[in-house]
Amino acid sequence: MREVVFYRTDSGDCPVEEFLDALSVKQAQKVTWVMGLVEDLEIVPVKFFKKLTGTDDLWEIRVQSGSNIFRIFGFIEKNNLVVLNHAFQKKTQKTPKKEIAIAEARKRDYILRGNRHE
Repeated sequence: MREVVFYRTDSGDCPVEEFLDALSVKQAQKVTWVMGLVEDLEIVPVKFFKKLTGTDDLWEIRVQSGSNIFRIFGFIEKNNLVVLNHAFQKKTQKTPKKEIAIAEARKRDYILRGNRHE
């Protein structure tokens, strides 16, 4: 089993939480349901959880709610901890490079600050 946690900035802000707070109740419920799959299923269908190729070991939680598509990026630490660090609404076919860059920068920050979960 995996555990999903949210990255916090040095000042204590939580970008993923802020993103989720801006969603409708129905959208937030769908995102929470998919996060539950990531935590509970040994093999999560690629439709919901997928490694991003060409990145610094980033993974994405993939959520579709109606016509809205959401992506939540993160990385895996110690084989069972999923640290989610960036979320956005996807509006194009290809994932924007700037969104990947934000997630990679936050991953580096997390590691540099020693935010390891035991």
